[in-house]
Amino acid sequence: MDVTTGSLALVVITLLAATVNGALGYGFSSITVPVALLFYTNRVLNPALVWVEVVLNTYVLWVNRASIPHVWRRVVPMILGLAPGVALGTALVHRVQPAGLKLGTFIVLLPLILLQAAGFRRPIKDERRLGLVFGGGLGVLYSVTTISGPPLAVMLSNQGFTKRDFRAGLGLVRLAESSFTAVAYYFAGMFSTESAGLLPYILPSLVVGIPLGVRVIRHVRPETFRRFCMSFDAWVVGYGISTLLRQLHLIETNAAFSVLAAVGLIDIWLLYRFFRHQTLEPAAAGAQPVPATQ
Repeated sequence: MDVTTGSLALVVITLLAATVNGALGYGFSSITVPVALLFYTNRVLNPALVWVEVVLNTYVLWVNRASIPHVWRRVVPMILGLAPGVALGTALVHRVQPAGLKLGTFIVLLPLILLQAAGFRRPIKDERRLGLVFGGGLGVLYSVTTISGPPLAVMLSNQGFTKRDFRAGLGLVRLAESSFTAVAYYFAGMFSTESAGLLPYILPSLVVGIPLGVRVIRHVRPETFRRFCMSFDAWVVGYGISTLLRQLHLIETNAAFSVLAAVGLIDIWLLYRFFRHQTLEPAAAGAQPVPATQ
C-alpha cells in the first residue's frame, strides 16, 4: 500500500467528515470509515477513531450543554445499555468479520431511514424499555464499526427531539459509547503505535472542519435540519451497502453501486416532496381570508 496516498485520502475524508459532524453533531465515523477502510485495516483504524470521537463528542456536548437538563433522563436507558453492548462488540471484533456485520445493519437500517425521510413517525411510548435494548445494540455496532450516528439519529428524530435537544442527546450517548469503547479496546490490547500514527493526519481536519460545520448549520429550521439528517444518512448507508457488497464479493462489478443510485433517486424525490410541501404551506396560509373586524 502507498502510505502517502492513504494519508492524503485520510486528510481529505476526515476534513469532509469533520465539517458534517460540526453541522449535524454526528457523521464523523459514518463518512470516514467506508473510505478509510480502503487504505487501513479495521484493527488499525478503529482505535484511532475512538480516541478522536471521545474528544469530538465532548466538544459537541459542551456546545449544547444548555439542553442537557432537557434530555439526560430520556437517554440514560440507552447509556445503561451501551456498556454490555460495547463489551460484546469488542469481543466480536476478534471473531466476526466486521464488514458482514455492517452490511446486515445497513440493510435493516435503510428502510427505517427512508421512512423517516418520508415523514413517517410513530413515537414510542415505552421509551425507557426500548432505550435500554436499543443502547445494547448500539454499543455492539459502535464497538465493531465505530459507526452509530445513523441509527441514533433515526431514534432521536422519531421521538421528536428539537434541534438543540437532538444534538445534546447525540452528544451524551456518543460520548458514553466512545468512552466505553476506548476502555474496552484498552483492556483488549487493541491500541498500537500504528493506530496512534494516524492521529497527526486526522486532528488538523477537526480543527478546521468542526467550526466550519457549526457556522454552516447555525440558521437552519428544525424540520429542515431533521430532513437533511435523514438525507445524509440515506446516502451514507446506500454507499456503505454498495461498497460492502463489493468488499464481500457478493457483487463483483460496479453493479453494486446500483443500490446507491436507487437510494439517491428515492431520496431526491423525497427531498423534492419535502421542499414542495414547505413552499406550499406558507402560500396556503397567506391565501386564507383575513377575519372581519367589527
